[in-house]
Amino acid sequence: MEIKTEDYGICYDPSTATVSFIGSLRLSRPQEYAPIVQLLEEVADLAPAKITLNLQQLEFLNSSGINMLSKFIIAVRKKARVQMAVQGSQCIAWQGKSVKNFQRLMPSLQFELL
Repeated sequence: MEIKTEDYGICYDPSTATVSFIGSLRLSRPQEYAPIVQLLEEVADLAPAKITLNLQQLEFLNSSGINMLSKFIIAVRKKARVQMAVQGSQCIAWQGKSVKNFQRLMPSLQFELL
């Protein structure tokens, strides 16, 4: 599973159950996030023991993107048997503030800034 555009790339590695985000997600409407939501839902439907979102190379994510990831985390939280981890970068300012808020949505979420 992979999505590639000029501005961003998202790929799923089934061997580690990791979804990696690269580039800049500046989509203007929530509807434009539909292909990404579909990819994330497909990953969740596989029901791995743990899903990791690797955001280390995601330079920018607008509020619609943060909302999309928040909804995904809530959906995973409802599947009580699936754990969640988010990896971010200390070098990208928005991640320290915004991504840490995901833990409020799912207290068991593991968050690490690398």
